[in-house]
Amino acid sequence: MSAARQAPEDHALRRELANEVHARPHEALTAPLRATSLAVLVDAADRAREHAHVVRLCEDRGAAPPAAQAIHFTAEMGAFRLRWERHTEFSSYTFFRAGIGRDRFEETAASQVPADWLAAIPGRTLAAAHAELLEPGAQMPARAIAAAFRGNYVAGAEVAEGAAAAFTDFRIHDDGFGRFLVLDRSLSRFQAGRTLQRLFEIDVYRMMALLALPVAREVSPRLAAMERDLAAVAGELARGEGPDEALLERLTRLSADVESVIAASHFRFGAARAYSDLVGARLVELRERRLPGTQTLAEFMARRFTPAMNTCESVSRRLLELSERVAQANSLLVARVDVAHERQNQQLLASMDRRARLQLRLQETVEGLSVAAITYYVVGLVGYGAKAIEALGYPLDPTVVMGVAIPVVAVMAALGLRFVRRTIREADSGGPPAA
Repeated sequence: MSAARQAPEDHALRRELANEVHARPHEALTAPLRATSLAVLVDAADRAREHAHVVRLCEDRGAAPPAAQAIHFTAEMGAFRLRWERHTEFSSYTFFRAGIGRDRFEETAASQVPADWLAAIPGRTLAAAHAELLEPGAQMPARAIAAAFRGNYVAGAEVAEGAAAAFTDFRIHDDGFGRFLVLDRSLSRFQAGRTLQRLFEIDVYRMMALLALPVAREVSPRLAAMERDLAAVAGELARGEGPDEALLERLTRLSADVESVIAASHFRFGAARAYSDLVGARLVELRERRLPGTQTLAEFMARRFTPAMNTCESVSRRLLELSERVAQANSLLVARVDVAHERQNQQLLASMDRRARLQLRLQETVEGLSVAAITYYVVGLVGYGAKAIEALGYPLDPTVVMGVAIPVVAVMAALGLRFVRRTIREADSGGPPAA
């Protein structure tokens, strides 16, 4: 009886995530054998077609086809064995064939695959290589190894802590394939599979990482021009030359150009770093030992591959630094524009204050005239009233009455205007209205 379940309910992705480490197992291989690896760049439109393409080969060879969502598939196809893997940007096809031909790299594993099917694989070939794993104990003199690579410079080393020796020239030969030669000394079946897989992955990941190099070369001149533009704007900003609005417009346009380049190249540079790290990891996993007079694979990559990756990393870093510098210059210019606007605002407020004082003086002058006008009209009315009283027979001199009324009316008009003005001022300032 199985033990009672004691853990909570499984997460929906638990088994899928747990099986991820088993998604691409190493092949168990027995020397001697030949292998061919193809890595093709696949876009979204080719994903469905490549599955149908593999299914067609399985049907032709009587093998069970892969599941629709499979990312890894292996099957015996009679004279050869197929290993198919899906990756983020590419798919890989590896063919294995037992035995070794009489001539090095002449009768390859791919020669057993139907030529029309091989040529119709969806995608574009980025990496392709043949490998030969010689039988245990096989010996090859240096001259024979050089002949297998057509006299090219060969890098090689003992791998798997001396259980084998691996050689390659990292070149594309006339048939469109690279070459790996592995001398089995004491490899187990799984060691043989891991060794060949690591060699093929080094070749594929190297090419995938180098896809960023043309991007870096294309971006470099444009990056240098943008750096010069920024230096010119920063110099004008430091010297206080040119109108701020024009400088701000140039910086805005420069910032848009930088961000456009970053957006177009960021993924490629990021992928290059990831693939470069994988190349380094696979080289470490080979556990190389130096052979006398032969450069190791890690040394070869350090001299040829690493500088290319350093170029890509340098361009990527310069782009990000340029973006930060443009942002800093933009912030400084915006701050200067804000200070200028603040100064203009202060000048405007001072001008408005002067105008307000002038208006106040003008208002006081007008109020004085208003007192005189009110007094004139009110005294005139008093005079008419006095004349009317005199006409009724009362002994009253209108001239005297008007003369006496002038100061009284003037004082009352002035006090009234002052009261109205104080009431309006207190109401405007939020204070209590005057009683």
